[in-house]
Amino acid sequence: MLETATDAVVESFRETKDRRLRQVVESLTRHLHDFVRDIEPTMQEWESAIGFLTAVGHTCDDTRQEFVLLSDVLGVSMLVETLNGSVEGTESTVLGPFHMTESPRRELGDAIDLLGTGRPCVVSGRVSAADGTPLPYTELDVWQCSEDGFYDVQQPDVQPPGNGRGLFHTDGEGRYWFRTVVPSHYPIPTDGPVGRLLDATGRHPYRPAHVHFIANAEHHRPVTTHAFVAGSPYVDSDAVFAVKRGLITDFTESYDARDAERFGVTVPFTHAEFDIVLAPEAETKQ
Repeated sequence: MLETATDAVVESFRETKDRRLRQVVESLTRHLHDFVRDIEPTMQEWESAIGFLTAVGHTCDDTRQEFVLLSDVLGVSMLVETLNGSVEGTESTVLGPFHMTESPRRELGDAIDLLGTGRPCVVSGRVSAADGTPLPYTELDVWQCSEDGFYDVQQPDVQPPGNGRGLFHTDGEGRYWFRTVVPSHYPIPTDGPVGRLLDATGRHPYRPAHVHFIANAEHHRPVTTHAFVAGSPYVDSDAVFAVKRGLITDFTESYDARDAERFGVTVPFTHAEFDIVLAPEAETKQ
């Protein structure tokens, strides 16, 4: 009888004209039914599950995406990223729940830190194709938390809108640079249903320090990635499973006066080099 119920639901989608949609709903039905048979939930447990998902939806707003957060902590976001990642370019990571506002356009060398309270940090690098050819005028969307571990949307009374964010374009040689502060490790939001899930399962909510990037160049596959701060707490136990060893980046102390003058900062300052490689648009996923 239980197997018959699954077959009946799958059959109900038989007339779906979109072949991909039919594949998705049929597979979802079979896996979801197998999951229910496996755990055999009581009616009270199933109602609690529906209530949890309802609460996740109610927690979403214009600056917070609790469903993305749920996907992140279950490792689904990283699984999707890995399945769609390039075998030639820079490794991809999660988008995260805080890419909810548009980054302000900035010129190369501008500061994305509008608070001016920490030691200056310069992040620079080059964007290139898989064959090493520089990619001039690549669009770079950058965002990060403050040195205290908060994004601008979390502290609207403390941080001005757009703090820690910038939309840049590389120069004619594919290079970029901007001024900021070294971000802190931080907890993902724990005041909602996802936070309660972590608490109930004994998991910590922390992410290691990082800077987000989305690089987008014509005729190349865009990449969403992070530069993780080497030595940051939780770099070995990221709550959203996004750390990849190749993305761990040294943020080093520099006393180079010539570099400081070139970047518009004073010594000592922190410097991180993070290069990005984009795969060709026509690449076939392996």
